[in-house]
Amino acid sequence: MSARKIEKKITKVRVVKPGEKEKAEAEAAAKAKEPVVDARSPNVIWMHEKLERPEELIGSTYKIKTPVSDHAMYVTINDILLNEGTVHESRRPFEIFINSKNLDHYQWIVALTRIISAVFRKGGDVTFMVEELKAVFDPRGGYWQAGGKFMPSIIAELGHVIEKHMQKIGLLRKPEMDEHRLKLIEDKRREYEAQQKQQDAFAKADYPQGAQLCLKCSTAAVVMMDGCMTCLNCGDSKCG
Repeated sequence: MSARKIEKKITKVRVVKPGEKEKAEAEAAAKAKEPVVDARSPNVIWMHEKLERPEELIGSTYKIKTPVSDHAMYVTINDILLNEGTVHESRRPFEIFINSKNLDHYQWIVALTRIISAVFRKGGDVTFMVEELKAVFDPRGGYWQAGGKFMPSIIAELGHVIEKHMQKIGLLRKPEMDEHRLKLIEDKRREYEAQQKQQDAFAKADYPQGAQLCLKCSTAAVVMMDGCMTCLNCGDSKCG
């Protein structure tokens, strides 16, 4: 390897990690393959508020079932396909509908669906709504989803549904982790599970793992039910 003289003064140094160069080259190659959209082309149809609704749209329906309501909510998002069959083909959300048997929230549901649909049809970058909806907190407190994910409000879960749909149609990119981080998380999970294994009588308890101790019957059977801590052994509840 021949020596190379540096004519300019060195002002900044960065260490290239193993595999970083290959990853950057792969991303650059993938970006180069993407079709170039010319906004000046009169044949390219862009999303705008005067675009007429076609007779048929592509739709997807998502179910939202929360512990704070007895009735589920069904969210339907319809998409419009622009520039079908060309290199400029794109799928964009056009309208949203929310259906539920619970009429307590009817007014704000109708208002919200009309506003979101209007933003969809306005065109441009509509992905900002995801973070705006996910940031809404219920002053009465949120709830836990099945699987242990906390939702600060029903509106926030609606934001997660829209985010999931935008990722599905390619409008948003799914967050991805590298193999090293995935392996680290898996190793930590196994380590934690090994530490939490019990070999005493509590290992065969009749109540869910992680249940808290009931101060009334002294049984580890207190779990969150319908937004309230409830004992599965004696029925004691903080909500009465």
